Amino acid sequence: MAESATRRVSEAPRTAVGRDGVLDIAARLFREQGYGTVSLRKIAEAAGIKAGSIYYHFGSKDEIVVAVLDVGIQVVHDNMQQAVSALPKDTGAETILRAAIAAHLRALLDLSDYTSANVRIFGQVPQSVRDANLPTRRAYEAEWDTLMSRLQERGALKPDVDIRRLRLMLIGALNATLDWFDPERGSAEALSRTYADVFLNGILERQDT
Repeated sequence: MAESATRRVSEAPRTAVGRDGVLDIAARLFREQGYGTVSLRKIAEAAGIKAGSIYYHFGSKDEIVVAVLDVGIQVVHDNMQQAVSALPKDTGAETILRAAIAAHLRALLDLSDYTSANVRIFGQVPQSVRDANLPTRRAYEAEWDTLMSRLQERGALKPDVDIRRLRLMLIGALNATLDWFDPERGSAEALSRTYADVFLNGILERQDT
């Protein structure tokens, strides 16, 4: 799943029927319409197949949803991990965090129906679906926690910063951009620089006392 996720996001949704084709179409429908209004029949119609054919690949709608959620998170995870891993070992904390923020936003805003669907429908799905998606979600959260804890141990982050709360605030703010981001009014790269400036430098002017 993770290995094919990054490849799929660079392609247009396929019309050929198959497991990946069904997922591509489902991700687009969930992104556009949400969880509740998208049925197996609607996915099948969009794929140009009979509803029963989906059962060759998935046992239920929620099984499709779990797969879409997993791919959506894995794409962002892979993008962020690769961006940070590509940096030289002696890279400073600010550059590392800027790279991680930019990679998250790029994957979220530029790459895929999966990433957008994940953010849009996660709050709409049954608890059983959330539970099934939890390992993938927790793995990405742990990636951020590990990164920021390492920077904190190096003295780059303040020792009293709560890593978990910082991660929740940061990822929550980045994910919320899906609700209002307009590529015609600016790029994801420019937005990532603005967000990084705020998170790393604050918003208040320092004044001498």
